[in-house]
Amino acid sequence: MRRPVKRLVGRAVVVGAAAVAATVLAACSGVTAGEGERSSSPTSPSSSGATTDPEAAPELDVALSEPQEDSLYPRVGDPSVDALHYDLTLDWDPDTDTLTGTEVLTFRSTTTGPKFQLDFGIPLAVETLTLDGVGVPFQERGKDLVVTADVVEDQRYELELTYAGTPAPVPVPTMRSDFSGTGFTITETHETWTMQEPYGAFTWYAVNDHPSDKALYDFTLSVASPWVGVANGTLESRTDEGGTTTTTFSLDDPAASYLTTVAFGDFEQTEDRSESGVPISYWVNRAADPGVLSDLRVTPEAMAWLEDLLGPYPYDTFGVLVVDSESGMETQTLVTLGDTEYTTSAKVVLHELAHHWYGDTVTPDDWRDVWMNEGMAMYLQGMWEADHGAGTIDEVMDGWAQFEDEERTFAGPPADYDKDSFGSGNIYYGPALMWHELRQMIGDERFFDVVRGWPEANANGNAGRDDYLPWLEEQTGEELTEFFDAWLLGDVTPPRD
Repeated sequence: MRRPVKRLVGRAVVVGAAAVAATVLAACSGVTAGEGERSSSPTSPSSSGATTDPEAAPELDVALSEPQEDSLYPRVGDPSVDALHYDLTLDWDPDTDTLTGTEVLTFRSTTTGPKFQLDFGIPLAVETLTLDGVGVPFQERGKDLVVTADVVEDQRYELELTYAGTPAPVPVPTMRSDFSGTGFTITETHETWTMQEPYGAFTWYAVNDHPSDKALYDFTLSVASPWVGVANGTLESRTDEGGTTTTTFSLDDPAASYLTTVAFGDFEQTEDRSESGVPISYWVNRAADPGVLSDLRVTPEAMAWLEDLLGPYPYDTFGVLVVDSESGMETQTLVTLGDTEYTTSAKVVLHELAHHWYGDTVTPDDWRDVWMNEGMAMYLQGMWEADHGAGTIDEVMDGWAQFEDEERTFAGPPADYDKDSFGSGNIYYGPALMWHELRQMIGDERFFDVVRGWPEANANGNAGRDDYLPWLEEQTGEELTEFFDAWLLGDVTPPRD
């Protein structure tokens, strides 16, 4: 998630927005039966789905997770499901704004019980559903898809469903003006794009929509030519037959649901390559200003700069997708950026690329620790700005420090923020200043050793502050409890050296 423009709305508007955000969050996340409830019985009787061998498909073991219930947004996601692989076949009809989907989800049950549930968008209707090939009862309750079937702890299952409808974004608890709703978005020209933080992937597929549950993905996307469907991962194939363009993408490193992306539109692919040999693709609308593509050409330079500090880029491919939005998102291997001068600027490209080390390969297991993503990406952005004419890094930090206290007062401490102010500046600037203070305290050598070492030691994993902070103390040999408490949990900006 890119840093927010400093305070885009006035204080009076913010107060009113807080009440609205709290109300719509309760409305979109509730699981009350009867609110948008739909149900179905199986076409043939079944006592349960037939379980599969938990040792089967060992290639999926890389996606084994320990799903959690979120401390701030507990009504989204379900820790009873450990998603391992999503196979999504999606067809977009811009004439009717209809998304038609077939989904095959391989998952591990983390509990033994008579049912399980996923998050799934209200405008979409399930047409058929089977578990290990057998029809089972299910209900759509608000945003929850509840499947009635006996599941056994640590057993793996294959859930297949077909669905269709017109997806729509859902409100999220934020004061930011650039993403008041998240999920599947349809433009005025009937093109589509998705961004979903802290949740919203459930607006276009059935998912355990929580960052603690990473999974592998395959996408097959179809749309009338010359439009094309674009998603995360490696482009495996593209065909244009009978007036339809079909693309397949494979994401073979586990990703959290908020880091997935899909878009349908009149996009043109331009290929590039990093200095280290990573293939890069830019997907830009054919009608876009040529300057947009020119701006994105900074990507190889930005990747080389980050690799020098953080080590090799952690994935096989990288790309940038430019869409009709005012925001940006570090969607894994394919960053999604709005088509504004700011969101396609070098510093935003650098920021979102930095997230592939901090946020993508190592992902928080709870939204309370989103500062772990944003603080380091923001500090690296500050270093980039300093290296490219913004003054010294000390001067950049001094400039941010002038308003950090205001951000902290507005939305709370970075690691104890107001849950109705998700994504505010407090999770960006305060942690960035904290990292600079730690760098000054322990020196460049030790500082950059731990900055590089954390994603290397935890690749493709999840972690929280209870993992991160003790690790930092162990690696630096410093007792840092008071330091971190002051910066992450304090009501005011700590004194700076």
